[in-house]
Amino acid sequence: MAVAVLPFTADKQISSQGWDQLNGQLSDKLRKACDESWFLADYIQHLAVNDIDIPEFHPKLTRNLSQSRSRNLIYPIKQGLFVHIYPDPASTRDHYIVVEPTSVAPIDHLVPQIEELLVGWGEDLGHIQDPEKKEAFLLQLIDRFCTTNREITNSRRKVERIWVTPRELAGLKYRIVRDKIGLGVLQPLLLDPYIEDISCSGVGHIFIEHKIFKSVQSSICFVDHDDVDSFAVWLGEWIKSPVTVRNPLVDAVLPDGSRINIVYGREISKRGSNFTIRKFNDTPISVTELIEFGSLDYTMASYLSFMLEEGMNMFVVGATASGKTTLLNALSAFISSEAKIVTIEDTPEVYVPHKNWVQEVTRHDNSQQNKGLGMFELLRAALRQRPDRIIVGEIRSVEAVVAFQAMQTGHGVMSTFHAASVEKLIQRLTGDPINIPKTYIDNLNLAVIQSAVRLADGKSARRIISVNEIIGYDPVTDTFSFLEAFNWNPTTDKFEFRGYMNSYLLEQIIAIRRGIPPNKRKSIYDEVKRRARILEKLHKDKGITDFNELFKVLSEARKQNLL
Repeated sequence: MAVAVLPFTADKQISSQGWDQLNGQLSDKLRKACDESWFLADYIQHLAVNDIDIPEFHPKLTRNLSQSRSRNLIYPIKQGLFVHIYPDPASTRDHYIVVEPTSVAPIDHLVPQIEELLVGWGEDLGHIQDPEKKEAFLLQLIDRFCTTNREITNSRRKVERIWVTPRELAGLKYRIVRDKIGLGVLQPLLLDPYIEDISCSGVGHIFIEHKIFKSVQSSICFVDHDDVDSFAVWLGEWIKSPVTVRNPLVDAVLPDGSRINIVYGREISKRGSNFTIRKFNDTPISVTELIEFGSLDYTMASYLSFMLEEGMNMFVVGATASGKTTLLNALSAFISSEAKIVTIEDTPEVYVPHKNWVQEVTRHDNSQQNKGLGMFELLRAALRQRPDRIIVGEIRSVEAVVAFQAMQTGHGVMSTFHAASVEKLIQRLTGDPINIPKTYIDNLNLAVIQSAVRLADGKSARRIISVNEIIGYDPVTDTFSFLEAFNWNPTTDKFEFRGYMNSYLLEQIIAIRRGIPPNKRKSIYDEVKRRARILEKLHKDKGITDFNELFKVLSEARKQNLL
């Protein structure tokens, strides 16, 4: 199995006098955290502070920390654990160290003894399905097996109990619960809200894609192929999707909603078994947060809000990991709160804040009793559910035919799609195997192109590089016409409203639906500007960045006719 390998040689435990001296050098925030967490204090005492200096402590991370040249900091994650971003001058990647009760406390010699004793209680544990009840029972058993009182182990009654120190007992409880109920060494990574992806490429360290610090190398390491293979098999069993030589590929969803992909064996993967976990966010990123990140601006957000309010059909288009689903989720806050939403996905990633939400997921054909249900079948069934908006997690193939049928019958459709530009999008839609008739393409009103880009300063970021209005198809010239309403200027890292006073959708559809007379249709641009100012005030003056809070405020504003 995996082991934790620290990127430094741990110093010996310092004396109480030495700790008093070191404690006096800590920042107030770090000192307070150490006072509240004994294992963080132990970790700091073992840390080679002479080599890297004392870490900074950040109760919450901010985006500007990504600009730091030398990162040496500690921050808290869920369930009282901590993460140390440890600098490595010799590498382009920093180290990611989870600070746990077992980080520096040597309990590896005790764990096999406890596991051996737990075997006798395996049947009882197997009957408990509720994780909280199972955790409570495990903790009771550990208290039964262990004692911190030497006299009990040496008494005349010869009670067979393992003597441990109080810290060893705390470490054992943490380790056993982590490994028996959680995802083992990976469990702390799932507790870190700043992680996007967890990647094991085979033998060696696990790598992490961090929201702030980008690619970092974790201290979790697989020593050889047998370790990786064993862990891959254990992972498959844990998620109830076993991997075998005959079934070496598994896609599944973890209990928290994260997506996991496992590839087993060296026959199909030359570097051996590997796995990738794409983390699920408890709360989606909001539009105002995306504006903070620079993905779009207030005017673009205002424009898109008009489009979604009026039921325009929209595809978010881009490459893998460009932020398509993140943007799709954020924009769903602009859909009327009274709308009925149906989402259809292979693995649940789309999240909408609406109460009237039907969430449907495809099912693989895994037995004679369970017939497989794909996107096509679920999308066709959704048309009978009278939805105001259908959101498809990702359109890949023939389900696009049903999606365009839904558009033609007045159902608003949103989805993500893999393509690099509007031209490539249309080529894929009208070519094999999708084969949408060219005359149907104008049912798709908007193509929002999302991309991972490199900024002028060399940093990577995600940007909406263009918003395109699909106007129509000319059968005579066999060409499609579309208008670029917005585009991103890579030189200035700003967005240009190229459709200002020239937008087909705003003037010919939105303005008409809002009852604006022909001679005053240009006034729709004033409405776009006004709403952009409202969004800016909500963000900057009111500090509204939470996804659900923004949806609530926008919904109330619509009820009061303020938008």
